[in-house]
Amino acid sequence: MSELPDYVLRNREAWSVMAADFEAAGERNWATAEPNWGVWGVPESELRLLPDDLDGKDAIELGCGTGYVSAWMARRGARVVGIDNSEVQLATARRLQKEHGIEFPLIHGNAETVPLPDESFDFAISEYGVCIWADPAEWVPEAARLLRPGGRLVFLMNSHLFDLTVPDEDGLPSGERLLRPAFGMYRMEWPDDPGVEFHQMHGEWVRLLRRSGFEIEDLIEIQAPEGATTTYPYFDYEWARKWPTEEVWKTSKKG
Repeated sequence: MSELPDYVLRNREAWSVMAADFEAAGERNWATAEPNWGVWGVPESELRLLPDDLDGKDAIELGCGTGYVSAWMARRGARVVGIDNSEVQLATARRLQKEHGIEFPLIHGNAETVPLPDESFDFAISEYGVCIWADPAEWVPEAARLLRPGGRLVFLMNSHLFDLTVPDEDGLPSGERLLRPAFGMYRMEWPDDPGVEFHQMHGEWVRLLRRSGFEIEDLIEIQAPEGATTTYPYFDYEWARKWPTEEVWKTSKKG
């Protein structure tokens, strides 16, 4: 019997299928010198997810997928490690490493239990990786374990308001009605999606981060840039001009 939680196994199987849908985006982002973030492609110059001083620092991407965020960090001089639950995603990452001449270790595993020593990293990041596809009660303390005192954790995911207003039906955008209760939201299984996501209220994030030893530096609620487009049908531009579809948490581990 596997020791991995059921949702880890389900997500591993789901991403063996979904990975093909993200291969082209991974190729585009690997070929992009300047990072851009989220479904609206907001420039790094506006969101500043990456530290200015990555050169010579140890960094890990938790749920790296095709590895383009890791590649962006490697190009800035960081010593990078990527970990992902999907071997299919990592196969694409390895291919793109060879094509672009950028190499860094890639681990196939559960980012809730990373097989590396305590205090190995100065920076940890997740863009729609571990931050929605793993249990926060597990991965946040694990990120704290991996970071050195003063190390930073940054993650980008769906906004809480988006989670409350997006329909269950696949491909339909958020509307102006609350469709599910905020209290009790945690493990979410969408009718048309075989995977398992995790979402919670801001107060729960604050308490978990603080309990795990993090100080919260900033919470950025992302507005779609004027004229922006996205290929994801459940994100609507007019909606995203009025309300945030995504949010960024910036934290640091207490010294």
